Amino acid sequence: MIYSHAMKAASTRHRLPLAGLVIAVILAVAAVALGVWRPWVSVPSTPPAGAAAGGEAVTIAPVPLLLPEHPTVLVFGDSWTYGSAATEPTLGYAYVLAELLDGETIVDGVRGSGYLKPGIDGPAFGERIAALDPTLTPDLVILQGSINDRAQGAAGYREAVTAAWDAMAAKYPEATIVVLGPAPHELPVGTETARIDTDLGDLAAARGWWYISPIAQNWITAQNYLSVIDVEVGRKHPSTDGHRYLAEKLAAALAELGDAPVTEAGGSETTPEQ
Repeated sequence: MIYSHAMKAASTRHRLPLAGLVIAVILAVAAVALGVWRPWVSVPSTPPAGAAAGGEAVTIAPVPLLLPEHPTVLVFGDSWTYGSAATEPTLGYAYVLAELLDGETIVDGVRGSGYLKPGIDGPAFGERIAALDPTLTPDLVILQGSINDRAQGAAGYREAVTAAWDAMAAKYPEATIVVLGPAPHELPVGTETARIDTDLGDLAAARGWWYISPIAQNWITAQNYLSVIDVEVGRKHPSTDGHRYLAEKLAAALAELGDAPVTEAGGSETTPEQ
């Protein structure tokens, strides 16, 4: 249609030179506009699943955390959950948490394990979740860690996390799931630990799950690092006092989830298996 009008304008230039010029300019502008502004190939008005306008991840506000008076809590994670570097593993934060919540904790921690990385005492998170006792009835599941995936890179990480979380939610559909992100074993927080923290925070927000970030909330700082982390015998794991401190921070964070806003992911790090 544009082509035929242009030809007509050219054929009548000897009779209406000024009008022909005006028409030609208008048509040229229209052609450029149509060539540049093509609504049929523009960004769709409805963003793809999992994304919002502007490329931002979709987030779902978590519902307030409500626990019974004496909750049963499954704490699942790596060597920090295992209780490494405490004088006895049963003095680890996951065990101390039961006392602080006036409930019971079922502790499943495997040293060195992560979503991609197998541990010293067992496989990666996904296989471990598949092996959990389906007859357990936790009120709350805490998914802790892990910095152990920092050497594995980003490739496949979010997919492994998604598969593991799907499996945990399917296994215990009545439980509330809270994700406890990695805590730095050394400062400053390394790049890969920071990336893991961000990835987990994003994925939790997309599900409407609470995410607690020890990095963003500054649980371990330059001021308290040596009182929380045993850098010698404990190989940069929490000391016995450090485990109690972490249990207290976690219990306080859980108490705040009844009416708190979504926690943002932040920061982190390199080295010993957690």
